[in-house]
Amino acid sequence: MIALADKIEKSFGGRVLYTAATLQLNAGERWGLVGPNGAGKTTLLKIIMGQETPDAGTVTFARDTTIGYLEQETHLAGEKSALAEVIDSASEIKELERRIADMEHQIADAAPGQDIDRLLERYGAAQDRFERLGGYELDARARQILGGLGFPVSEFDKPAREFSGGWQMRIALSKLLLRHPDLLLLDEPTNHLDLESVKWLESFLASYDGAVLLVSHDRAFMDACVSHVAALENKRLMTYTGNYSGYLHQREDNLEQLRAKRAAQERDIAHMETFIERFRYKPTKARQVQERVKKLEKVKEELVVLPESSKKVHFRFPDPPRTGDMVVSLEGIAKAYDSNLVYEDVSLSLYRGDHVALVGPNGAGKSTLMKLINGHERPTAGRVELGQNVTQAYYAQHQLETLNEGNTVLGEMDEAAPGWTTSEERRLLGAFLFHGDDVDKRVSVLSGGERARLALAKMLVAPDPLLCLDEPTNHLDIDSVDVLERALVDFPGTIVLISHDEHLVRALANKVIDVRDHTVTVYDGDYDYYLFKRAELEARAAEETTGVVAQAPRPGAQAPAAADEADVKAQGRNVKTREQRRAEAEARNAANRALRAERKRLKEVEAALGPMRERYDQLMELMASEELYADADRFDQCMREYNALSKKIPALEEEWLELTEKIEEGS
Repeated sequence: MIALADKIEKSFGGRVLYTAATLQLNAGERWGLVGPNGAGKTTLLKIIMGQETPDAGTVTFARDTTIGYLEQETHLAGEKSALAEVIDSASEIKELERRIADMEHQIADAAPGQDIDRLLERYGAAQDRFERLGGYELDARARQILGGLGFPVSEFDKPAREFSGGWQMRIALSKLLLRHPDLLLLDEPTNHLDLESVKWLESFLASYDGAVLLVSHDRAFMDACVSHVAALENKRLMTYTGNYSGYLHQREDNLEQLRAKRAAQERDIAHMETFIERFRYKPTKARQVQERVKKLEKVKEELVVLPESSKKVHFRFPDPPRTGDMVVSLEGIAKAYDSNLVYEDVSLSLYRGDHVALVGPNGAGKSTLMKLINGHERPTAGRVELGQNVTQAYYAQHQLETLNEGNTVLGEMDEAAPGWTTSEERRLLGAFLFHGDDVDKRVSVLSGGERARLALAKMLVAPDPLLCLDEPTNHLDIDSVDVLERALVDFPGTIVLISHDEHLVRALANKVIDVRDHTVTVYDGDYDYYLFKRAELEARAAEETTGVVAQAPRPGAQAPAAADEADVKAQGRNVKTREQRRAEAEARNAANRALRAERKRLKEVEAALGPMRERYDQLMELMASEELYADADRFDQCMREYNALSKKIPALEEEWLELTEKIEEGS
C-alpha cells in the first residue's frame, strides 16, 4: 500500500460531496478518478495531497512515501531555463549528489580507523540510492521527458517564464515525471498537450511503477493507461478494475442487476399489497394477510435504491446557412515569421461537409494554419479564398473577447439566441456546466474555463457554416464532451478541429491534415486511415534509411482503405478513392455475414418474449383472484410458472438488448 484514503467525508456549505469514500492506492496501479463536474474530483486530490482537510476520515501513507501533484494551473517565474527547471526539481537526487560530494571530500581527508569505515558505508548506501533514483542519467532523462512532451531541443535553454501558460504546464508535468514520486496525482494532464505528446504520456504512465491517480475527460487516454477507475457517483465513491471502457460496461451491468432486483421487489410488493387489500377483512385469511404484511415491511426495508441517472442533454443544434460546395481554398500559401519558415507552397481546398482534424507536433504550425483559414493571420505569400455564402466562427481558449463583461451568463445567451425560450437556453447552458444560479453570474466574475464554455455554447446556438475549433474540450467533463461530440458529428457544415482528445478526433474527422517538417499533407480519410498511412510511410522511410525491410505498420491492423500515394496527397477533393469504396463495401458485406446468426437469434427472442409477457400479465390477474388461493394445486402451479417467467423474461430482455446493440454497432 502506498496511500489509503479511509471513510472520507466532505461538504461545502450544505452540499455533500461524498460520505465514507475509501480508496487504497498500491504500487503499479493507475487510477482514473471520474465523475461529473462539481462531484469533488479535484477536492479529493487536494485532500490526499494535504491541501484540503476532510470533514471526517483519514489519509495515511506508507513510510517515506513521496508525492507529486499536477494542478490545473501553474506559473513559473525566475530566470532558469526549461531544462534547468526540470533538472532542479529532482531535489532528492540533487541533495544526494551534494551529500556524496561532501563525503568524498571527508573520505579524502579522513585518517584510517572506524570512522572511515562508517563513512565509507554511508557513502556506498548513498551511491546505491543515487543510482536507483537515476541520478547518473538525470540530464538525459530530463531531455527525454521534455522531448516527449513536445519541446523542441532548440528551446530547452529558453527561460521557463517566457513560455505560454500551456507550455509552462508541460514544464510542471516534466518536473513531476522526472522526480518519479511514489504517488503521482494528475489533474487534467492532457489539457495542454497535442495528440503525439498524449501518446507519449500514455506509454510513460502505462509502465509507471508507482501509484497514479488522475482526473481526465479524455476517454481514449484513460483507456490506454489506467488499470482501475474510481467513480464519484451519487455522493459515493465506487471502485472498478479495468480501463474506462471496462468501467462503463461494469457500471451498466451493475445497474442492470440493481434494476432487475428492484423490479422483482416492486412486483412482489404489488402482489402482496393486492392480496392484503383483497382479503384484509376476511377472517379466514387473517393469518395469511398478517404473514404478507410482515413480509411486505421487510421487502420495503430492503428495497434497492437506484442511483440517480446522469442527465443526458439531447440537443438539435440549428443547421448553418447553406454555402457553395467549395468552402475555403488555399493556393500557394507560404508563412514565415521573420526568418522562421513555418511552411510554403501549401495548396488545398475544403468542401461543405468536411470535418477536418489538424494533427502534428506542437510548434509545427497547426494553429497558424487554422488562423490562415479563418483570416486571423495573413499569409506571407499565396491566397486564401472563402466560398460562396461562407461565414466562419473561431473558438480558441485565449480568444474570448466577444463576451460582454456586464452581461449575465443567461443574458449573454439571450443575445446569441433571440428565438430560444429560457428553458431551451438553460438546457444548453446546463450541458456546458452552468447549473441553477450559475446562469445569473456576471461574465466579469467567470473563471477562464467558464468563459471558454460560455463562448463555446454561444457558438453552437446559431453556428456558422465554417467552424474553426482549437482545443474545444478543455474545461469540459466527459458528459459535456459527449454533448459537443454529438453536435459536431451531426453538423452539416465544415469543421476544422485541433484537439488532443483522440476519442473526439476519431468520432469526428473524415479528413486529416498533417502539419510537420514545414509541409502540409492531406489524408482523405478518417483518423484510423491517417494512422495507418503514417505508419506505412514511416516503415518505408526506415527501410530506405537502414536498407532493411521494416515490419508492416501496427501488426494485425488493416488499412481502413487502401490508396495510392497520390490519393494520400490528393488536395482539394472530398471524394473517396475507388479502393476505399471497395474496401468499405467488402467490410459491410463481411459485417452482414458475421451478424446473420445474431439477426436470426434476435427474431427468436422477440417471438418468445411476446407470449411470455402476455402469460405473465395473465398470472398477475390470476394471483389477485380469491378462487386461485382456494385451489392449492393450481396456486402452486401458477407460482412455479410465475417464478420461472420472472427469471426468463429479464434474461431474454437482456439478451435482446445485447443483440440489438451488437447488430447496430456491426452495421
